[in-house]
Amino acid sequence: MKNKSKIKVIRKKDVSAQKVKRQKTVEPDKNSARRVVTNVSSWVNELQKRKRAETKEALDKIFPANPQTDSA
Repeated sequence: MKNKSKIKVIRKKDVSAQKVKRQKTVEPDKNSARRVVTNVSSWVNELQKRKRAETKEALDKIFPANPQTDSA
């Protein structure tokens, strides 16, 4: 009967120390998440500006500012 597995005893102070460590690691994650959101937002804004410019250019080609009228 010497083949018993060992049981690890976790005391309350050990558990509270682990929780404190987790809270400290959360702060850098928030900053990195903010950076990612800012980066993606800038990509979306650039894409929207480019599409608007392309659409405006295409509409200007289809409907010119000075349309040709039938002078005959």
